[in-house]
Amino acid sequence: MKTTHTKQNKDSKKLKSNQETWSKKRIFIDSIIVFFVAISPFVAYSYLAAPEGETWDIGVYTFTKNGFSSVNIAIWLYVSKLIPLYLLIFWFITCKHWWYHIILVPITLFGFQLFAALSKGSNIIDENESLWVIIVLMVIAPIVYLMRLRLYDKYVLGIDLQKIDAELEEYERKEKEAENKIEIK
Repeated sequence: MKTTHTKQNKDSKKLKSNQETWSKKRIFIDSIIVFFVAISPFVAYSYLAAPEGETWDIGVYTFTKNGFSSVNIAIWLYVSKLIPLYLLIFWFITCKHWWYHIILVPITLFGFQLFAALSKGSNIIDENESLWVIIVLMVIAPIVYLMRLRLYDKYVLGIDLQKIDAELEEYERKEKEAENKIEIK
C-alpha cells in the first residue's frame, strides 16, 4: 500500500489550485486583449458615425470640435492616435522578447500625439512630439543595447560575467594568502 504524506499532499493540492487560478486569470486577461484587438478596425471607423457639426452628444459625454473644423475630424484624429497606442501597449505587455522595452518609444510618441490632440485649442499637432521621444529614446536605447550585449556575450560568445567576477575574486584571495605566507616566513 502506497502512503503519501499529508503535508506533501496539501502542498501539491495548493500548488495545483494556484496554477488553475492563474490559468483562469490569464485566459480572462488574454480574452480582453483579443477582444480589443478584434474590435480595433471597427473603432478605427467610428469617426464616420460622428456628425460634421460642432458638437456630438452621445448621452454620457459630449464631444466638441476642440479647435478642429468639425467633430468628425476631431474624432478621426483621436482614434488615429488611440488605436496604435493601445495596440502597442498590448504588444508591450505580452511581448516575451528581450528587446520589448524599445516598444516604449512608439508608445511614447503616440501618447504625446494623443495628448496634443486632446489639448484644448491646440493648433500644433504631430510636430513637437519627436523632441519628447528623443528624450525617452536616450534613456531606453542604452538599456536595450546593454541587455543585448549581455545576452550576446553569454549565449553567443559563452562569456558569463558572474563567473569571471568569481574567478577574479578567487585570484585576489589566493594572492592575499600568498602574500600573508611570505610575510609570516
